[in-house]
Amino acid sequence: MSVLCPRIIQRVLPQHDGKVAIVTGGAKGIGFYTSKHLARLGMHVIIAGNNETDGNEAVRRIQQDTLNEKVEFLFCDLASMKSIRNCVQNFKARNLSLHLLVNNAGVMFVPEGRTKDGFEAHFGVNYLGHFLLTNLLLDILRKSGTKDFNARVVTVSSATHLNGQLNFDDLQSSHSYSAHGAYAQSKLALVLFTYYLQHLLTEEGSYVTANAVDPGVVNTDLYKHLWYPGRFVKWTTGWLLLRSAEDGATSSIYTSVSPDLEGIGGCYICNGGRTKSADVSYDMELQKKLWIESCKMSALPVSA
Repeated sequence: MSVLCPRIIQRVLPQHDGKVAIVTGGAKGIGFYTSKHLARLGMHVIIAGNNETDGNEAVRRIQQDTLNEKVEFLFCDLASMKSIRNCVQNFKARNLSLHLLVNNAGVMFVPEGRTKDGFEAHFGVNYLGHFLLTNLLLDILRKSGTKDFNARVVTVSSATHLNGQLNFDDLQSSHSYSAHGAYAQSKLALVLFTYYLQHLLTEEGSYVTANAVDPGVVNTDLYKHLWYPGRFVKWTTGWLLLRSAEDGATSSIYTSVSPDLEGIGGCYICNGGRTKSADVSYDMELQKKLWIESCKMSALPVSA
């Protein structure tokens, strides 16, 4: 058993010996502490990331701190659909089960830029990369989940999604770019994706659940692209105003392994409890429209 002691919730979580998890962006910040806690619970943790040096260092630290040798790094650049497909191919070659996928990696407030496939950076990395990764791993998740122990997809969104808007005429923010607007759009897209994924999984009767989490306002390296006055304020007051990365990971950990959520999906989790997301996120027609468009952009068969 492991005790989860964040600022707001306290839970005793069961061991998950032999279960397999993939955590994107698990080398730093929230992802690192999520990976570390999952390893402490006995899981075989695979950190998926785009920096091999950082990834291997995270593996070393987690193995040392948890005495769990089943922690490894797998290269995956969410800004490249080719890289995502290679990552999934490499994972499947290991013939492992997959009980948990944590879609954690992301970029925030970056200058205007494009992924290797031409998508706006926030939309491509935060949302579309995870959309493709999840869909390519769904077959293994379905096989791994059971009636008594569902496989789980946990996707990290943000309260910023409340300010997000989806402009289907300009999803790539080509006409008018705002870093905050692009980030908010990507986080709203993740919530819409999570709810529609759960709808499809329920319809087909799969033992897989999908939930979104809000980590709160966390002091991580994601703020490095703030303009200078913002970075200065964060540097001088972040320790007081922002949650630590370890504290911010608690919602992801809770949603990943808590018995409270066994067999329960389609939720937005914040501070260890279910809460309401943006009104627009419950619009099933919008969810479906985004899903279909995302299938087309990621060259997947349209399933809606």
